[in-house]
Amino acid sequence: MAIQPSIITRDIEKIIDPTGNIYDSVVVISHRARQIAVNIKEELNAKLAEFATTVDNLEEVFENREQIEISKFYERMPKPTTTATEEFLEGKLNYRMRSTTEALPE
Repeated sequence: MAIQPSIITRDIEKIIDPTGNIYDSVVVISHRARQIAVNIKEELNAKLAEFATTVDNLEEVFENREQIEISKFYERMPKPTTTATEEFLEGKLNYRMRSTTEALPE
């Protein structure tokens, strides 16, 4: 089995340190990963919209190499979770946690 270079072993203590709780850290990372994924998807869709046609022609499918290159570029990009984890560990994310008293109705 080939080892993927995108797989990195993380020190769980470094993930816990900023929030004091692994679950809170994972929530912050997951929210940021969702933001990144949405941004990437919107960007890709905008680029691919240029190639949208109303008529599917077999010749156009085979001739459209630029569209294939754009898709391959986005496939090779790091995953949103990897990017979000790096940002979190480097202290680049601003976040605030709700206190338990705010979440509970009186």
